[in-house]
Amino acid sequence: MQSLTGTGVALITPFKKDFSVDVEALERIVSYQIDGGIDYLVVLGTTAEAATLTKEEKELVIKTVLKANGGKLPVVLGVGGNNTAEVVEELKTRDLSAFAAILSVSPYYNKPTQEGIYQHFKAISQASPVPVILYNVPGRTASNMLPATVIRLANDFANIVAIKEAAGDIVQAMKLIQGVPEGFLVISGDDMITLPMVLAGGAGVISVIGEGFPREFSDMVRLGLEKKTDEAYKLHYLLADAIDMIFEQGNPAGIKSVFKHLGLCEDVVRLPLVSVNEDLAGRLGDFVKKIR
Repeated sequence: MQSLTGTGVALITPFKKDFSVDVEALERIVSYQIDGGIDYLVVLGTTAEAATLTKEEKELVIKTVLKANGGKLPVVLGVGGNNTAEVVEELKTRDLSAFAAILSVSPYYNKPTQEGIYQHFKAISQASPVPVILYNVPGRTASNMLPATVIRLANDFANIVAIKEAAGDIVQAMKLIQGVPEGFLVISGDDMITLPMVLAGGAGVISVIGEGFPREFSDMVRLGLEKKTDEAYKLHYLLADAIDMIFEQGNPAGIKSVFKHLGLCEDVVRLPLVSVNEDLAGRLGDFVKKIR
């Protein structure tokens, strides 16, 4: 899946001060990604606050992103959950023709065994008309999809083509890169270890910081893929403080504060999330001024 190599970004859902979806801001953000050299877009992931969007709002977000993108970049759609039957039903009934792949998170809250995770993704693979990207994020799901399970899925199902690996564990990432079949993509889901993962053989990233600083972060990933290590690390260290800051008080509160400083949208998030405090907003503003 060449189209999923490089830098993808997990798009936010911008809200107005009344908490409604800000369509115009979302259009600006998509254009900002395209102009910044991003390789593909990810819609309705965790960063989009998908858990707090109504069904109608999700459709509005999809429609807005596809229209603003105008076919310029591949688009990946987040379709996941902890009710396997519900995810399968969505895959069977939704028109996915506009999407390069789906991104599907390992089931959260239920805490399935590795066999349960395997059977969940087997059902998704059999139902999905488009390629599937697995998503491992133990900090949110309360269970870790082990490399052996990922490798088994990658070997058993041709349409499971990649994993977004966000355990924050470079050793686990290297075991994945070592063990998956040729052509299967190991994509970083952790901005801070993206470059080490790419240099170890990873395919790129689905990023949050890349959404705020698309030119710098996508350049870093390209340099990493070209094994231009010194140049890539200059960009990594340029952005490292900002990576820490945007996650300091939760995602996407941090990246929305960056967007506010960039003049792209408000920094409004929906409960139970809250906006970053004045101190962090000030530090993020200082960083944006330094970079921009």
